[in-house]
Amino acid sequence: MSSQTLETVLQTVDEKELLDLLSGFMVLMGIVSYVALRWIQLPYGRYSSPAFGFPVPARLAWFLQELPSLCLPIILLLCLPRTPSLPQLILLGAFIAHYTHRTLIFPFLIRGGKPTPFISFALALIFCIYNGYLQGRYLCNYADYSSDWTTEPFFIIGLSLWFIGLVINIHSDHILRNLRKPGETGYKIPRGGLFEYVSGANFLGEIIEWSGFALAGWSTQSAAFALFTFLVLCSRAQQHHRWYLEKFEDYPKSRKILIPFLY
Repeated sequence: MSSQTLETVLQTVDEKELLDLLSGFMVLMGIVSYVALRWIQLPYGRYSSPAFGFPVPARLAWFLQELPSLCLPIILLLCLPRTPSLPQLILLGAFIAHYTHRTLIFPFLIRGGKPTPFISFALALIFCIYNGYLQGRYLCNYADYSSDWTTEPFFIIGLSLWFIGLVINIHSDHILRNLRKPGETGYKIPRGGLFEYVSGANFLGEIIEWSGFALAGWSTQSAAFALFTFLVLCSRAQQHHRWYLEKFEDYPKSRKILIPFLY
């Protein structure tokens, strides 16, 4: 084995180990966030506070913070010297499709959203850089699927869950955007869709989406992202549920936090 080949092998091993370490650190961040958010309100939207930095316009914040998760996988894909396998392309396509919506569509549908405190914006931006590299690099360079992986139950069920979660998430966001009629102000109780069963219907959709992605991808990297998503969005759903109960005396008492009929 030539020294150049050996160096290439060592570099490959080192980066794969780095991706595994980054995945473990993501899970740790999720656990820390879940514990911290039991006592600290995440400062965004209705919970915004000037104590967390100067305000960034909502549309601009969403566009800029989500952009790395869209661009990094595309750049990594275009830099590949070979054509990825079909499972790699489908999983990359699913990831890119989500962030195409989050970056290029969702921000411009926002109706008068409250500005995002700079610290919240910066943390979201850092995470999207982190995760965009983690998922994109793994899927482009290190994912190794068999030629028939797209026919495996894990892949088919996982991709189906991903799509169902995406639809739930987009539909729930649509409901939230249309709570107020033109000229109206103040907050209202969300109704329709999964909001009839849980306070965090939009969060549930995203959790289902990335859980399906993890099942279809069957990797440490996708599993870490799914677990992080669950821990953070579970905390946000709890925060929303408490707020709704305190804000509205007629808030449906049968409505759960995140999982219909259970939690």
